[in-house]
Amino acid sequence: MEDPHSVSSPRRILSLSKKRRATVSSLDADERASGFGVSGEHGPKPSEVYGFVGSITTVVATVIFLVWAYVPEAWLHYIGIFYYPSRYWALAVPAYLMVTVVLALGFYLGLNFMSTPSPTSLNTVFDEFSREPSSFLPSMDGDEQPIEPISDIGLDRINDVMFNDENS
Repeated sequence: MEDPHSVSSPRRILSLSKKRRATVSSLDADERASGFGVSGEHGPKPSEVYGFVGSITTVVATVIFLVWAYVPEAWLHYIGIFYYPSRYWALAVPAYLMVTVVLALGFYLGLNFMSTPSPTSLNTVFDEFSREPSSFLPSMDGDEQPIEPISDIGLDRINDVMFNDENS
């Protein structure tokens, strides 16, 4: 329970108790309720740090790559950079990476096609959980009869229905 001599605001709690010095807390009510800040865990989460460092590294690596790929050799020599990989790799590495991704996707699609049964296979319809259709029980009365199992309708039955309806 809070001290009865404290002043509450949305952002700050100022304790005016005579028993102790005035203290100021900048925790929100939600943070106080959850115990945030009390447990001793301070600072950013590791995932936030990894994300920040990763994004900075990506930007720096991209700038270095673009400088290496597009700045003339004379300028690089002027600023003191004499050892760097051949410019061939500036074009070859991205091309190899794109071809590798396309081949990996093609390989993945091929594996899926190989592991899937053909459309004419009965394995696409039946599995270990399939059951045989129950036989129709004609002994039941009227509305209590179960729905007849799904089956193919023969051509002779279709012809009878079509031609009998037209003659009526």
